[in-house]
Amino acid sequence: MKIVDNWSDYKLLAMSEGQKLEKWGDITLSRPDPQIIWREKSPLWSKADAIYHRSKTGGGAWEIKNKVPDKWHIKYKDLTFNIKLMGFKHTGIFPEQAYNWDYMVEKIKRSNRPINVLNLFAYTGGATVACLSAGASVVHVDSSKGMVAWAKENVQSSHLEDKMVRFIIDDCLKFVEREIRRGHKYDAIIMDPPSFGRGANKEVWNIEESLYKLINLCLDVLSDKPLFFLINSYTTGLSPKVLENILNLTVNKKYPGIVTSDEIGIKMEDSDLILPCGIFGRWESND
Repeated sequence: MKIVDNWSDYKLLAMSEGQKLEKWGDITLSRPDPQIIWREKSPLWSKADAIYHRSKTGGGAWEIKNKVPDKWHIKYKDLTFNIKLMGFKHTGIFPEQAYNWDYMVEKIKRSNRPINVLNLFAYTGGATVACLSAGASVVHVDSSKGMVAWAKENVQSSHLEDKMVRFIIDDCLKFVEREIRRGHKYDAIIMDPPSFGRGANKEVWNIEESLYKLINLCLDVLSDKPLFFLINSYTTGLSPKVLENILNLTVNKKYPGIVTSDEIGIKMEDSDLILPCGIFGRWESND
């Protein structure tokens, strides 16, 4: 497992009975996490400024204990992100993705050449901001108008608005099909597919049925000398080895390189406990 423990503006403070207590800058939040099935007492729980309560009928709501701003900023190294309380427990950033941000920044900088990145299911643009900061150009694709607007805010907050970035509101699979017809090519592809979702025009996405098809399509938009192909997943029960197998059957057949996969976790402050937060599969060039 790859462990993320180098944040300064984010800390995992406590975990118990399906909840995690996190400090996001100056704001402390308690949010649900189904993997936390143990019980551990801590005096820190009383410090929560807001608590997200799940509803038995689905969804949930925030209970505000202390004043929480509508939006605030946190930094990761030179990157700045806008944090907001969303209707479904999220804040707009997955802090464990710092592991992948560091990888992408280093890989792009070491390439010493112009890198064109396609970021699919790009959400609020954590990976987009990271790649732009490393000097790459990015096409950012997401089916949600609100998430794309948020990604633009993150680019501006990180003072990267002068970089080469295009924001596209579209269904990812249909966008890739159009890019094939246009003959556009990319040196790196990132995707963070949901388990289930709907595109901009109500297209249905199901990861078990759609992921392999999308990755195969992406082969036709990779450049002659691709740098990396990265897949993130939060789908419960999906093993990192599944992503590794798919990449070996697709990208690595056309472009022999290095294929790896693993879990990503966050270390709790002042503890040996690690919270598993997702998986990744990655193809990269031998360069």
